[in-house]
Amino acid sequence: MTCTIVVKIGTSSLTQSETGHLALSTLATLVETLTDLRRNGNRVVLVSSGAVGVGRDRLGLTERPRAIALKQAVAAVGQGRLIRVYDDLFTTLKQPIAQVLLTRGDLVQRSGYVNAYNTFQQLLKLGVIPIVNENDTVAVDELRFGDNDTLSALVASLVEADWLFMLTDVESLYSADPRSNPHAKPIHLVTNIQQLQEFQVDVGSSRSSWGTGG
Repeated sequence: MTCTIVVKIGTSSLTQSETGHLALSTLATLVETLTDLRRNGNRVVLVSSGAVGVGRDRLGLTERPRAIALKQAVAAVGQGRLIRVYDDLFTTLKQPIAQVLLTRGDLVQRSGYVNAYNTFQQLLKLGVIPIVNENDTVAVDELRFGDNDTLSALVASLVEADWLFMLTDVESLYSADPRSNPHAKPIHLVTNIQQLQEFQVDVGSSRSSWGTGG
């Protein structure tokens, strides 16, 4: 049985924590895994963070940019570098990819939503793996997704995915950040959304200097 699968990977998983350089071995393993899934008949979408982190490394910046204009400029530099690396790795395996950059406005307006839906359907029908990221270069605050966890969930809904996998450097869902709260409890399986209320799940900000999710 074939499935539609969305995989999300964050900046902290794509880059080396000490330097911010791309973790090429991780990327290569991810690319090989996604290609295998595609060759087995599955429809695959990758939601990839990393544009700002890669741009910051490329420009030799020591701190994450805070000013919106600078952040958007750094994202423009990083997005080109990131998609180039993905394209090189996927091309080695003869797997075609496409870059899809979205803002919230593309999905909240019906015309934009329908257009995005049709584009994804055609890409998947052609056997292409779309690589999705937020269009940081032009997105304004009121049209931002906030982080790619949210974006990946919306994309999964858009493409009617059977599975959404979020790749992270934390081993599972926790009631709080286990790196700062010793009482944090792991949540391995959620069978009822009310269960999350019992744990008072706190979605905190990223502790990584390279990413924004968490």
